[in-house]
Amino acid sequence: MVEKRKKLYPKSKVELSSVIARHYDRLLDLGSLGLYGGFLKRAIKDIGLKPTDHILDLGCGTGRNAALMMKYLGPSGKIVGLDLLPEMKEQFEKKFEKEPRAIFRHQRIDVPFDLGEKYDLAFMSFVLHGFPQEVRMVILNNIKRHLKPGGQLVILDYAEFDLDKKPLLFRLIFKKFECSYALEFIILNWKKVLAEQGFRFISEKFYARNYVRLLKVQTQDFPLENP
Repeated sequence: MVEKRKKLYPKSKVELSSVIARHYDRLLDLGSLGLYGGFLKRAIKDIGLKPTDHILDLGCGTGRNAALMMKYLGPSGKIVGLDLLPEMKEQFEKKFEKEPRAIFRHQRIDVPFDLGEKYDLAFMSFVLHGFPQEVRMVILNNIKRHLKPGGQLVILDYAEFDLDKKPLLFRLIFKKFECSYALEFIILNWKKVLAEQGFRFISEKFYARNYVRLLKVQTQDFPLENP
């Protein structure tokens, strides 16, 4: 019998059971009818990673995103992935068993923490929408604390949209499979929220019929980079 984990945020869908965590990538592909993998590859390419980047991947999961980002890194680049679940750790480390530039760290991102190093870029993919707003602010503060001057935060997540104006089928699916935190996430002005937290807008790109956005911002302690 599989022991059921107690959820820290009962309304959230980003906290996964052990069964779902073991098959997460496959379920994500099935649930998106194969679309997720395609726009994920395009989004990672669109980040514009540098070979020397040190990347902090918050809510890294199985390491799927990290594996795509690793293709753009050189010998001095590295990725540190943070997650809580042992199932994710197992899959992440299996993917990178011969790759010392990818490191998994068991770390909650929703409480203050200090890894003792700073990064060029922080990345989150479909993580931020799954938390209450006050917890999102804790996560953003953690990120800001771990970025180098002029460091970038890249968020791949739902775009802002009016759910009531979307097709009926999409509304039904979204409300069925997403949490109430996500319903709040999609109506917030995230450029404004991030500016209030000390980040400056760089660029945005949209995918999946504009339902998904890659939002790129930079700490405000550095001259603005051209997108």
